[in-house]
Amino acid sequence: MAAKLPEEEHPKQAFGWAARDESGVLSPFNFSRRATGEKDVCFKVLYCGMCHSDLHMVKNEWGTSTYPLVPGHEIVGVVSEVGSKVEKFRVGDKVGVGCIVGSCRSCHNCTSNLENYCAEMILTYGAKNYDGTITYGGYSDIMVADEHFIVRIPDALPLDATAPLLCAGITVYSPLKYYGLDKPGMHVGVVGLGGLGHMAVKFAKGMGVKVTVISTSPSKKQEALGHLGADSFLVSRDQDQMKAAMGTMDGIIDTVSAMHPLLPLIGLLKTNGKLVLVGAPEKPLELAAFPLLMGRKMVGGSGIGGMEETQEMINFAAKHNITADIEVIPIEYANTAMERILKADVRYRFVIDIGNTIKSTH
Repeated sequence: MAAKLPEEEHPKQAFGWAARDESGVLSPFNFSRRATGEKDVCFKVLYCGMCHSDLHMVKNEWGTSTYPLVPGHEIVGVVSEVGSKVEKFRVGDKVGVGCIVGSCRSCHNCTSNLENYCAEMILTYGAKNYDGTITYGGYSDIMVADEHFIVRIPDALPLDATAPLLCAGITVYSPLKYYGLDKPGMHVGVVGLGGLGHMAVKFAKGMGVKVTVISTSPSKKQEALGHLGADSFLVSRDQDQMKAAMGTMDGIIDTVSAMHPLLPLIGLLKTNGKLVLVGAPEKPLELAAFPLLMGRKMVGGSGIGGMEETQEMINFAAKHNITADIEVIPIEYANTAMERILKADVRYRFVIDIGNTIKSTH
């Protein structure tokens, strides 16, 4: 039986690490989580992935940050309490929370299982909650969220290496499915071999797709082919290689968030091919019309995924043994890890061992 809780219970004392200003430096922070409401799940956080957006947010590079800011939206742990009307979870379940903790639940997007495109979506951290408080993320010891936004983690998946799937995983899984690039025998390109890119390779391979990694770094060839299981590797700066591959791909998942030319990528597409952007460069990219007209090609985008699809992605990962490649770190190392993320010095995702290191800093 689910543990029934008095609904008027007091807020919970929480402890995490927060940025206090635009320097982005993280330090210990005491705060409160809301009491577990009747539809809420409270869980002990064991691991939290470090996403590139955490770096942007702690430094207010997108101009939307509110301090103190507790980052983290790749959060996994074990349920410690459930509200009286919670139906899907019970104490002891392994669960996760990704990028969103709320949406209006009534608009067309929400009723179509696209909470990630709801105009009133509430982000897991640094956003205004319905009660006016600011949301705090997973660099903390406990998490409380409505059960609708909680994902079940199957026992087959290790919690630490599953955490990044809640952002990086769904960000690439959703466009592969929506744009129809998940059919066995198709040929899909993946641009950029970072946190998103390495997940795109793994999910595409799990779907039975032929995968070519497209990178500016020839040094990543062995990693792409040998370790991640890609079928081929293109150096995007090598004119001969790019020319030889023109017109060979059904679609491309472009994970790069730095400025880069789209024209050579559009050239790699077959007729009716799709170039899907999941990275977000700060300045507009140049897009010429003619290369799209001459082959009925399209450029699209995609942002995370709805809750139903996120659960589907996690279940797919369990079935196909897909996890992120991670470097597990203590919370005290988080500032150094941020500097390394800036230099792309991680293969391919830092995951903070919250369960074993947050409490030691009390």
